[in-house]
Amino acid sequence: MKKAKIYIPAKTATQSGDGKQKWILEFITKDPSINPLMGWETSTDTLEEIILKFQTKEKAIEYAKANNISYTIIEPKKRIRY
Repeated sequence: MKKAKIYIPAKTATQSGDGKQKWILEFITKDPSINPLMGWETSTDTLEEIILKFQTKEKAIEYAKANNISYTIIEPKKRIRY
C-alpha cells in the first residue's frame, strides 16, 4: 500500500497575504539512500517525484481513499494575530 502525507505548505518569507493555499498530497518514499558517486540522496521509488495539489483537505482525503493510499494529515498551525 502506498503511503502519503496531506498538508498545507508553510508560507515563504516573501508571502504576507491570507490567500487560500492548496492542500498537498505527497508520497512518502520507501528507500532513500545516498548515491555513491555524487553523495546526493537518491531513491528507486518514482512516487517521490509526484506532488498532487487539492483545493480542500476533504478532496485530498477522498482521492487517497479512492486510490487505496494510506495517508497522514498534518494540520496547519493556527496563526496568532496581534
